[in-house]
Amino acid sequence: MGIDLKHKKPTHHRKEARSDNPYLKVLIKVYRFLARRTDSAFNKVILRRLFMSKVNRPPVSISRILRNVNHEQALKTDQTVVVVGTLTVAALRFTTSARARIVAAGGEAITLDQLALRAPTGANTVLLRGPKNAREAFKHFGFGPHSGKKPYVRSKGRKFERARGRRRSKGFKV
Repeated sequence: MGIDLKHKKPTHHRKEARSDNPYLKVLIKVYRFLARRTDSAFNKVILRRLFMSKVNRPPVSISRILRNVNHEQALKTDQTVVVVGTLTVAALRFTTSARARIVAAGGEAITLDQLALRAPTGANTVLLRGPKNAREAFKHFGFGPHSGKKPYVRSKGRKFERARGRRRSKGFKV
């Protein structure tokens, strides 16, 4: 009989989603089946990302999609995306404006269960993630005076975090 020496240490990844969303639960069943029955790592990655919290599933902009898919019909003028090429974009959810832009350009916005039917092994697909560190809360993270972290301040006036440690005339400046 074996001895489990590391029984107190948790595994650091989720085995299931914390959400009670029924659509998400059905998607997890579908991709758990595909991850088990196909050899593709694509389905395992999708399954792991379906387990993630909302903070770890940041939104992906249309400009990021076009930047990563180097499509011929993606015309850009002055860093603004003008035309979305005829792409098929699959996601958990779309904003109404993003869906309208994709459909107006001749593309297609599909759900992840439709993607599972069309490409069960993830063939000819590009998997993208949004910028996780773009949240406003990330600006406040860090330790020490030189980390460049943003302080939590009520206001930006003269009386708020402008005295000792911020000016040479008030004792010292870090």
